[in-house]
Amino acid sequence: FLKLIKGNVVSFTSTAMKSGGTQLKLIMTFQNYGQALFKPMKQTREQETPPDFFYFSDFERHNAEIAAFHLDKILDFRRVPPVAGRLVNMTKEIRDVTRDKKLWRTFFISPANNVCFYGECSYYCSTEHALCGKPDQIEGSLAAFLPDLALAKRKTWRNPWRRSYHKRKKAEWEVDPDYCEEVKQTPPYDSGTRLLDIMDMTVFDFLMGNMDRHHYETFEKFGNETFIIHLDNGRGFGKHSHDEMSILVPLTQCCRVRKSTHLRLQLLAKEEYKLSMLMAESLVRDRLSPILIQPHLDAMDRRLRQVLNVLSECIEKEGYSYVVEDDLQGHQGTDHAHTGPRRR
Repeated sequence: FLKLIKGNVVSFTSTAMKSGGTQLKLIMTFQNYGQALFKPMKQTREQETPPDFFYFSDFERHNAEIAAFHLDKILDFRRVPPVAGRLVNMTKEIRDVTRDKKLWRTFFISPANNVCFYGECSYYCSTEHALCGKPDQIEGSLAAFLPDLALAKRKTWRNPWRRSYHKRKKAEWEVDPDYCEEVKQTPPYDSGTRLLDIMDMTVFDFLMGNMDRHHYETFEKFGNETFIIHLDNGRGFGKHSHDEMSILVPLTQCCRVRKSTHLRLQLLAKEEYKLSMLMAESLVRDRLSPILIQPHLDAMDRRLRQVLNVLSECIEKEGYSYVVEDDLQGHQGTDHAHTGPRRR
């Protein structure tokens, strides 16, 4: 699939707007009937999210989707469907093949003679926020579609540490330091590995600065013996100069982590396996490289140290056997209620 979406050899046979979501996304269909989700470029690599922007009105970045796939792979979670960057001809591969009249009507030629379009969505779909090519070439991320819902039903879960999505209100977890104790008594977090999955996702989101994890999905077939799919990562990598510590709250409140995750994070903090270096090596393979500017790579190293500091404090306070769940010795699925007493 990566070869297919990376190469411009195979063109698209149809394009349509994806319904739902706050910003414009397109469903691209290949000649072999395969499909991918296209997120077009909205800002340059160097642009940081303005400090006065709320997380829920931030841009979705195509390069964040690409970088998130590589980060997820390096962390050895492998829960992000394949994503690759591609240069798309807006005229031949979008406008001329779309049957979506609403999308087609939003195409225009800008005063600079570039082809532009804006589509329909809740945010940033207007002439003022149009997506313009050079003159009709535009960058974007292409993400593999998950299996059809008829083949693999998915369940959507509300993230227990979901933000309020309100300019003034705070969520319960922001005001209750013991909030995790409540979560741990609530299915599906009271047994199995779901809480540990949330901790993995927390680390993943903190490393890329993603505050927008309101829901997550799992495959329904496996019930609670499943894993979280790390979808929709476009609001990551917005600020390299700021570390949003509130993203780490699930980890600081729960003090739980898989042993495999802990060991991987410790490895990536070593000079010879430095996270930023491995990310740079991995991202250089994408055809839109460079995907991230150096300050974003450096920020990941800095944030990784902060994650390890949180875990060190947890271990010092609660004891290693309480904090670190040994998933390497066949103990996966241990009930959280029976992981031994806390050391005070």
